[in-house]
Parts: sequence; structure tokens; C-alpha cells
Amino acid sequence: MAQLAKCEILILDDWGIQKITAPQRADLMEVIEDRHGLRSTLVASQLPVELWHDYIGEATLADAILDRLIHNAHRLPLQGESLRRQVDLTSYNLPKSE
Repeated sequence: MAQLAKCEILILDDWGIQKITAPQRADLMEVIEDRHGLRSTLVASQLPVELWHDYIGEATLADAILDRLIHNAHRLPLQGESLRRQVDLTSYNLPKSE
């Protein structure tokens, strides 16, 4: 947990894809609390922000976590088709193997 709290930027990618357990909620709170106001945290999610509280569960912890995550957040809504659908990324600009 200490390493996550100390890294310059923490990226939480695919936020909200899987349910989190009570121990994971507690760990998340600890990391977010340790980082709050000191380091940057980037959250990438297809789950609308309005549903994050329900996703986290346990209202008191959800309130505390979201207060710290969203308080000074800069939201960058992305729109449009997924790049994974537009381009086959596995072959994009890669030399052909022989």
C-alpha cells in the first residue's frame, strides 16, 4: 500500500468493471487518503461518475473516498467509438513477421 501511496501518479484503469470487496474498499480508502492533496490520481472508467457511489458500496466509505477523488478533479469526458473498434491495434504499424 505504501508504494501506491507514494508513486507520482496512480492510474486506476477500468474503474468499476468488477465489484470490490470490503477489504478492497478499506485498502482503497487508505491509499486515496494517503495521496489526497499530495499526488495525482487518474481514474479511467466507462461507469458514469453518478454510479461510483453505488459501485463502491458501504455509504460512509464511499462518501469519504469520492470526496477525496472528486473534490479537485478535472473531468475529461471521452466520446466516440472505441479505438479498439476502429483499428486492429495488434497489427497497427507493426512489421510483418516472416
